[in-house]
Amino acid sequence: MATTQIGVERRAQDRLWIGGEWSDATSGGTFATYNPSTGAELTQVAAGDAADIDRAVAAARQAFEHPSWSRMDAAKRGEILWRMADIIEARASELARIETLDNGKPLREAQIDVATVIDAFRYYAGWATKLEGETIPVRGNMLNYTLREPLGVVGAIIPWNFPLVMASWKVAPALACGNTIVLKPAEQTPLTALELAVIGQEAGLPPGVLNVVTGLGETAGAALVAHPDVDKIAFTGSTQVGKLIMREAASTLKKVSLELGGKSPNIVLDDADLDAAVRGAFAGIFYNNGQCCTAGSRLLVHESVHDALLEKLVERASFMQPGEPLDPKRRMGPVISEEQLERVIGYIQKGRAEGAELVTGGERLQYENGWWVQPTVFRGVTEQQTIAQEEIFGPVLATIPFSDDDEAIAIANRSMYGLAAGVWTSNVKRAHRFARALQAGTVWINTYHPLDAASPFGGYKQSGFGRELGGHALELYTQVKSVWVDLS
Repeated sequence: MATTQIGVERRAQDRLWIGGEWSDATSGGTFATYNPSTGAELTQVAAGDAADIDRAVAAARQAFEHPSWSRMDAAKRGEILWRMADIIEARASELARIETLDNGKPLREAQIDVATVIDAFRYYAGWATKLEGETIPVRGNMLNYTLREPLGVVGAIIPWNFPLVMASWKVAPALACGNTIVLKPAEQTPLTALELAVIGQEAGLPPGVLNVVTGLGETAGAALVAHPDVDKIAFTGSTQVGKLIMREAASTLKKVSLELGGKSPNIVLDDADLDAAVRGAFAGIFYNNGQCCTAGSRLLVHESVHDALLEKLVERASFMQPGEPLDPKRRMGPVISEEQLERVIGYIQKGRAEGAELVTGGERLQYENGWWVQPTVFRGVTEQQTIAQEEIFGPVLATIPFSDDDEAIAIANRSMYGLAAGVWTSNVKRAHRFARALQAGTVWINTYHPLDAASPFGGYKQSGFGRELGGHALELYTQVKSVWVDLS
């Protein structure tokens, strides 16, 4: 089959994967996916809509009820997941390249993503044989035990910032538990999700167990959420869209888990290792060009070390320059789209208009007609300013000084979000006090951004609910049945 500039076969680009087969969208329509670093079109992708979601859900339901999946030994499911990890590992270089072209992130970061995906599939391969029930000592001459069973058809809707990683965080545990899936990738970054369909087939997934429907959120995504035969929606994305999903899911009472936005505080105390804190603050906001739900976009710095830290941070940011993301030495990428670029620039303009002091950056970068924004740092930011409250999803840092621990905790918690937080200190007692006091699903101490398939991840407040990763994720994809037997 023909190949395009992204170097993969045509079969995995402009068609949908439904019921173990490639098919055109019912409408015959397609849409373009672009290379953010150049603004150039990569390829055309099938524009799935409600009719295609109907087909995919029907295929998933049939596969869920078929003995080839529902009666498959748990060990066999684990073997399939492990084989998927092996295939991903064998294709790691290719998948990282596709991710870089479709998303714009530097190749080094895409390679880290692929390694994370491999880890997730291997981790949940091990869980497939460990979904155990329990025997409960109830009153009377009764035997009471529980069964932990899959939910059924899972609709997974994933964002564009970590396309393959987010797919793995939902697909791997859902499959380990015995569910079937309809995966709707973000319209900006659909390509590695389609490759995951190929990988699942090669690993031995029965037809219909994993379906991939590309399309727009307001068509394919909305149809998936509203579909009466979908048992659960797993969504990662903005808080605004998460609220829409909750409202729509209420009509069918389907289960929902939401991993949403963040405005994470990264707190540097007066006794911190300043060089380490600078590295952590830099990674916290500029990794993936700030397009992380956990981005440490609020840098809270004790007033006694504020100026010294900011000077080091600005110097470090000045070395970030645009360039070909496929160059392994590059550490800076573009934002995902023209729309996102305008959004980020709009927030920068609002920050300046509201009185924050721009220390560095703040402009669009001209490079290859792509969507590049300078690494941007503000100082003198107050809590009330927009850039301190709203999620920007770009390389924009709001620096806020504080005078003592209580003030830092209060500022950190005065947010509608609660996804993550960082604390930099050399005092163990202070570190644990902050960890307990901060309203966040993840707290990093003297580090920022580490995640692992074994450790739970999710948010407080309007950052969502439910925990992905670790054993906690299995609760999102199973239900418990109580069985009573009269022994008298």
